Amino acid sequence: TAVNGRWQTGPGHGLFDAVQSSLGGLPFVAENLGIITDSVESLRHAYQMPGMSVLQFAFDGNPSNPNLPHNHERTGVTYTGTHDNNTTLGWWLTLSATTRQQVRDYLGHPAEPMPGALIRMAARSVSACAVFPMQDLLQLDSAARMNVPGHATGNWRWRFSWQQLEESLAGEMRQLLVQYGRAS
Repeated sequence: TAVNGRWQTGPGHGLFDAVQSSLGGLPFVAENLGIITDSVESLRHAYQMPGMSVLQFAFDGNPSNPNLPHNHERTGVTYTGTHDNNTTLGWWLTLSATTRQQVRDYLGHPAEPMPGALIRMAARSVSACAVFPMQDLLQLDSAARMNVPGHATGNWRWRFSWQQLEESLAGEMRQLLVQYGRAS
């Protein structure tokens, strides 16, 4: 596990120079989650790689939290959650009353239930891109979680089926994306 691991210096600029030379650009999103050093962030910025903002990580009571939308990078990518997170509905159902109140306060007390409220928050972020996991679009709870880091079994079993889609979802998503300037 990573618990017993150690930091290793990687190839840094040499690797990204070679990839850039070969591809003509760097089509990457840097997973800058967890403990990230200044040198790693410097490398990411040097190659203009977008970083990640995960809304489920935003509500620790710190207004400087980089995952709060008012702190997002314009070049970044905002996620409601990732494959390693609970679904947004599952996350919401496990929050303490205090954290739920922080989320409601930040959102301005919307009538829209979860996960729709967090999907809307991601859509209106200043980030260049917003990602909504299918489980959030389908309003699924923890039973649809994709992965639990550190657990060797039971992961990657959730599957989407077309029968789960309501006809209205495409129109609702289109309207949301148009409203926040994310549709062409």
